Amino acid sequence: MVNQIVRASLLTLLAAGTASFAQDGAATYKAKCQMCHGADGLAGTPAGKSTKARPFNSQDVMKMSDDDLIKVTTNGHGKMPAYKGKLTDAQIKDVVAYIHTLQK
Repeated sequence: MVNQIVRASLLTLLAAGTASFAQDGAATYKAKCQMCHGADGLAGTPAGKSTKARPFNSQDVMKMSDDDLIKVTTNGHGKMPAYKGKLTDAQIKDVVAYIHTLQK
């Protein structure tokens, strides 16, 4: 009985933490990424079109691992600026988690 309560509590905390990451990631995305990648992640904004930003639902982006997405966000790629030193590692991970919600 105690084990069931502990498991249920841990699952609740994990679910709450995941929601928190998505909310934090959404706020950072809106402030730093949305201008090019768009609210929907399809890169249909004027800035996204002019820089040829890739939509998050494109096959090449969908194939990327979290580590790959973190590296691109951290170090930049093509015309995308590097966010190393501008965002914390945690913020970048949260943004990557949020990007996955846009891929669905």
